[in-house]
Amino acid sequence: MALEEIPKAVGLTAKGTDSVGAYVKSGAPYVWITAAAISASVIVVVSLLFLIASRGMPHFWPADVVLAEYQEPGQPPQPLLAEIVSTETVSSVRLKNAGMTISDSTPFHDRVLFKVGNRDLYGSDFRYLLDDWVVSRSYPDGIVVIERMEWGNFYGHLMSVKQGGQVVASGVEAFAAWQPLQDRANQLRADIRKIEKNEIGAANYALERMRLDRRQLEINGKSPEKDPEAFTEIEERRAGIDAEYAALQTHLSKIYEDISRDAVVVKTVDGQELEIPLSKIVHAYQPNGMSVLAKLGAYFGNLWTFASDDPREANTEGGIFPAIFGTVMMVMLMSVIVTPFGVVAAVYLREYARDNWVTRTVRIAVNNLAGVPSIVFGMFGLGFFVYIVGANIDQVFYAEALPSPTFGTPGILWASLTLALLTLPVVIVSTEEGLARIPRALREASLSLGATKAETLWRVVLPMASPAMMTGLILAVARAAGEVAPLMLVGVVKLAPSLPLDGNFPFMHLERKFMHLGFHIYDVGFQSPNVEAARPLVYATAFLLVAVIVLLNLAAIRIRNRLRERYKALDH
Repeated sequence: MALEEIPKAVGLTAKGTDSVGAYVKSGAPYVWITAAAISASVIVVVSLLFLIASRGMPHFWPADVVLAEYQEPGQPPQPLLAEIVSTETVSSVRLKNAGMTISDSTPFHDRVLFKVGNRDLYGSDFRYLLDDWVVSRSYPDGIVVIERMEWGNFYGHLMSVKQGGQVVASGVEAFAAWQPLQDRANQLRADIRKIEKNEIGAANYALERMRLDRRQLEINGKSPEKDPEAFTEIEERRAGIDAEYAALQTHLSKIYEDISRDAVVVKTVDGQELEIPLSKIVHAYQPNGMSVLAKLGAYFGNLWTFASDDPREANTEGGIFPAIFGTVMMVMLMSVIVTPFGVVAAVYLREYARDNWVTRTVRIAVNNLAGVPSIVFGMFGLGFFVYIVGANIDQVFYAEALPSPTFGTPGILWASLTLALLTLPVVIVSTEEGLARIPRALREASLSLGATKAETLWRVVLPMASPAMMTGLILAVARAAGEVAPLMLVGVVKLAPSLPLDGNFPFMHLERKFMHLGFHIYDVGFQSPNVEAARPLVYATAFLLVAVIVLLNLAAIRIRNRLRERYKALDH
């Protein structure tokens, strides 16, 4: 076959080849490839969010409680009262390796995970049983589920309600009589929490400040004999706060006596009776007798509690509000720090620095800095910010508190500075790109009208480049909010006793440690002794972390879009 006949043999002609080339040169294939890549990315993100939500959100639904009877091979039947968490199919070999007795030769069996609760009685919240062992199942309406401050959930039957040690209701009337008393106990517990965290906390803070003031006077060489007025003023303030503290303690003791007045008597499925004070109960419900609307209301109530309450039981119970607060506050501090430094650096590199080997080296360093592992930034923050900067701040401004460190220990300020360094290259590069897109004609027009270079930058160039700055900030927030490794070295903790922002002067306490959603996920998922109870909370916290990041990004995107609309006319 001649060479000139090959295109015809494979179905190609000169006209067809030209049309294919024109189609490729038009850029349409690249548009479709880009659209496909974006679609795939969106599908992956949505699938990930759906997976997280499907694993975490059902945890807050008040599930029905099954009353069952099961019988292991060679054992008498036993009662069971629990929630059905999940069912999985496993091999007989795996079950035998786990110590279960398998009497038949069936290769696969269904294994059911039951949440039996009553950890104070049984030692474990969860139990695996083979579905073949469950003889009967029913869902009676009288089953009560009690969420307690300690030991997790209780599953059983309500026997009676006691008020002041006397039985006031029993039988079918007990649950209705219990609810007003429980509401009262919850209100008293809220009053106790308010007094302990706010009023007594403020008194303790003031006493500590006075102790440090007295210590500062002693460091300055003063004494009660030489300078009685200064020491007398401190003692008078101390006496006033001590009197206020004593009054608060008296009031608190009365509330504790009042809240411990009532209790409920409950019985487990195997006949054990237990008296639970109402002060130890968060809330109670009868899931088998609840309607769908009632369960829906309880579901959203549980979600709100999860987002607004403090954690309990090694972070496997309660809420995660301190972690949400710490994450948002750290990101906002980081944004305030990184934005001006990143913009100033980008303006210098783009508008003032000459194009020489020094500038090129700096650009290469900035680009390479974006690829440094985050744990390295954490080590730098610990070594420089905490041990050097913080220690010197303590020596100069907080000598009265030494040897206890104030800023010479990890805290939210050092965490914010560390993440600001971590995200600084992103802001610099994004701002530089925005500055490069500003037409040179606008600069020249401003200069020709008599404006100086600084005025041109401040009034023309930077406002038009502000959308690019916001883009850099959005990327910085997205990365900083999810970082965990550096924070473990420079300020984040498992449980923070107080928030970095409160009502005590100076209100914002940058030296305090804080909780973070990312570290909370790591702690609950990998450090919790109760794995089954922690698993849904890991997914729920991860979903909430994504929601917080999305909200922060949406706020920044909205600002960027408004800036872009304002300066759109100048681009043309």
